[in-house]
Amino acid sequence: MRYAMYLPTQGPFADARLLADLAREADAAGWDGFFIWDELLPFWEHWPESADSWIAMTAIAMATQRIRFGALVTPLARRRPAVVARESVTLDHLSNGRLVLGIGLGNPDTQFTAFGEEGDARVRAAKTDEFLELLTKLWSGEAVAFAGDHYRAECGPFLPRPVQEPRIPVWVGAGSRNRAPLRRAARWDGFVPASPGWPDEVVSPDEYHQMRERIQQLRTTDAPVDIGVISNWTGDLPATTPESVREYADAGVTWWLVQAGTPELARERIRAGSPAR
Repeated sequence: MRYAMYLPTQGPFADARLLADLAREADAAGWDGFFIWDELLPFWEHWPESADSWIAMTAIAMATQRIRFGALVTPLARRRPAVVARESVTLDHLSNGRLVLGIGLGNPDTQFTAFGEEGDARVRAAKTDEFLELLTKLWSGEAVAFAGDHYRAECGPFLPRPVQEPRIPVWVGAGSRNRAPLRRAARWDGFVPASPGWPDEVVSPDEYHQMRERIQQLRTTDAPVDIGVISNWTGDLPATTPESVREYADAGVTWWLVQAGTPELARERIRAGSPAR
């Protein structure tokens, strides 16, 4: 089991300097990862401020030496493939190969319709799959000729290639009980489900076991897949004890993502050290 902090980019956390400082402390305290949100509009009304996640990740990359980092998740349907390809590879090089690309459809629909973007989740799902297909071609270092229903590209090699081999890992984030995200996760490198009742409801070890079994059945490669638990907003999931960690690890979980509702609580948890210690 590996352990990471998972923090908002809104409200009191809407400060790239603060997030970078917390990531630096997590790096020094033995944590394995540091992940953040990627939202355009406030998730809660009492947190109206937001920071740009990709600029925050740049600050995090500069402030750390060892830990993995990424945004969970970036809704690809509101981005452009060439821009994400260029930004992700630049971050991968800047961090010496520590970036994880977290992707999803995005929620709620108003995050899209407020800016004239597609609100239909089914269309966004189709765009996401096509986006990932094109993104891997742009990462390949070879000439690109792509014509899909939503995206087109024709260009020479989009260099440099990522540091990581065979490419930057892609983690899929989604509602835990949906079948389509499980099929999507089976094609990529990780799955981080959120309970439909998040943040007040957690996903049980039995559900994790079932999801992992389904992903393994759908996979066409022997490469390992990461599975992440998102902790309860009001505390660790459920309590960070050897027994609970072992229960989720036995179900196939590989990453334990710890949340905090305030910067003070985040710093307290970080300074206490990774639960692995």
